[in-house]
Amino acid sequence: MRIIAKKILRDFWTKHANSEQQLKAWFQETHKAKWTGPHEIKEAYPSASFLANNRIVFNIKGNSYRLIVRVNYDYQMVWIRFIGTHAEYDKINANKI
Repeated sequence: MRIIAKKILRDFWTKHANSEQQLKAWFQETHKAKWTGPHEIKEAYPSASFLANNRIVFNIKGNSYRLIVRVNYDYQMVWIRFIGTHAEYDKINANKI
């Protein structure tokens, strides 16, 4: 998968150093993946939540942080839409971000 906006992840782990290793691992695993549908993501990430418009919420560092991405399976692309604390996540509309 091609991941758009790794800088968002780098900026986040600069502020939240305890998230760095898990975000790097997620990035590497996703970059190597060739997901064709949600079922493949669910196999790799059982706690992932699926929203409208191919948005997926990943729990990072034991659900301390939330990562929202949008996936285009046909083009093998993932757009990072949001990364934040659980409290920050509660303040947004995950279906529209």
